[in-house]
Amino acid sequence: MSTVERSTRAERAVPGVALPIGPRTAVVLVLASLAGLMMLCWPLLLAAQPGERVEPPFVFLALLPLVMVVVLAEMGEGGIDSRVLAVLGVLSAINAVMRGLGAGTAGIELVFFLLVLGGRVFGAGFGFVLGCTSLFASALLTAGVGPWLPFQMICSAWVGMFAGLLPRRVTGRAEIAMLVAYAVVASYLYGLLMNLSSWPFTLGIVVPGHEGSLAYVAGAPVLENAHRFLVYTLLTSTGGWDTGRAITTGVAIVVLGPAILTTLRRAARRAVVRPG
Repeated sequence: MSTVERSTRAERAVPGVALPIGPRTAVVLVLASLAGLMMLCWPLLLAAQPGERVEPPFVFLALLPLVMVVVLAEMGEGGIDSRVLAVLGVLSAINAVMRGLGAGTAGIELVFFLLVLGGRVFGAGFGFVLGCTSLFASALLTAGVGPWLPFQMICSAWVGMFAGLLPRRVTGRAEIAMLVAYAVVASYLYGLLMNLSSWPFTLGIVVPGHEGSLAYVAGAPVLENAHRFLVYTLLTSTGGWDTGRAITTGVAIVVLGPAILTTLRRAARRAVVRPG
């Protein structure tokens, strides 16, 4: 086979080849995502008496990390090349260090742009795994291990996974524009979902300039609680932390995206895994 033919085959193999998603892995990813959504949204769907004290489902909180471990194991059903593991380890380590540098101050997040770019180049499966490992590694590095960690991991995994599901035919400046738009939307949704993970257990929420409490009310209609939550998110997070995250991620992709995409794609050509 000539050098040109090998190069052509490598170019075609770049999108989503590092961690291919087989049928069984796809099912596990869907089930893990459903478990994550259930863990996040259960307060809105809970049937309870008005004023009744609601305890978080600690069983689900304990099971969610186990579900994610199963997902990570299933991602390797086709066999993971050592070079893919090396790329995953390097990107996870870089993300862990950068998250420590930003620490979310004023919404400055340095994690998401590399997570989006990694998912874009290596595919949805790699993006899901990278989201999990990055947040777990950064939690260990910054002593940020707590009940919020499983939520952070699953939400970051979704950011990487859906980045890998974006249209593959888009290239050049249009690709950068698409990734920036996706990163902005993902930044706001990440903030919204993380707020949802803690809002039901925050008592006596009163925001200056807004009359009445925005706290979760057990047994209240779904739309009523959803309205409280959306107002709470808009007033406390959307205009500040989430907007800062969206701007930081978007600017990083515009400035560093082209160079990093080129580097990651070169690494992807040397780390090709075929489904078994």
